[in-house]
Amino acid sequence: MAAPPSSKRWLPLEANPDVMNQNVNSNEQFIWGLGVSPDEAECFDVYGLDEDLLAMVPQPVLAVLFLYPITRKSEEERIQQDSSTKEFSGGPYFMKQTVGNACGTVGLLHAVGNVTSEIKLVEGSYLDKFFKATANMDASQRATFLENDGEMEDAHSVAATAGETEASDDVDTHFICFTCVDGQLYELDGRRAGPISHGSSSSNTILQDAAKVIQKFIQKNPDSINFNVIAISKKTGA
Repeated sequence: MAAPPSSKRWLPLEANPDVMNQNVNSNEQFIWGLGVSPDEAECFDVYGLDEDLLAMVPQPVLAVLFLYPITRKSEEERIQQDSSTKEFSGGPYFMKQTVGNACGTVGLLHAVGNVTSEIKLVEGSYLDKFFKATANMDASQRATFLENDGEMEDAHSVAATAGETEASDDVDTHFICFTCVDGQLYELDGRRAGPISHGSSSSNTILQDAAKVIQKFIQKNPDSINFNVIAISKKTGA
């Protein structure tokens, strides 16, 4: 059963790796402070989708976050596709999004939640406890758990106000995550009925495979500049 939307709204996260890694304007930290060690993984900008620019991204890439503009056309396509999408019942770690503007945090939770076998979370940290607590929940229950989680709400709020642009809850952009699970590239969007498979992929090609899907998004909105791509990469030697 789909999770009902909540009246709760957070301030949106800026599409800025420094904000997602560690708040640059304070001593507070986001994913690093919540349980992803700086020695394990880090968020990086992807400056373009051609091969030369993709090659600049530190490898191996664990997941890809994509920010895109919400338009009438994109909403119509989402509703149409969801009408034929079966309710999520297995595969990658997936959760619904019921809190407004929480898509950046949900995207990061999707990213980290699907690579816990590849990176070691700090034992007893927020993320370690979050994924253990929600492991056997369905997508809607995970959404409710996050909605009622004051610790994550506080961490998100600090990160949302640490960016270079003035925070506002009036936005028309949305974060989604791409991850590779069991040899498949999945698009994870908490506003969708479930994960969407985009075909075969691997830990060595996830960035290039996600870039191909992202290019299709961009081609549908050729006049927009509201796109941003961030890779979460495993630190070398981690």
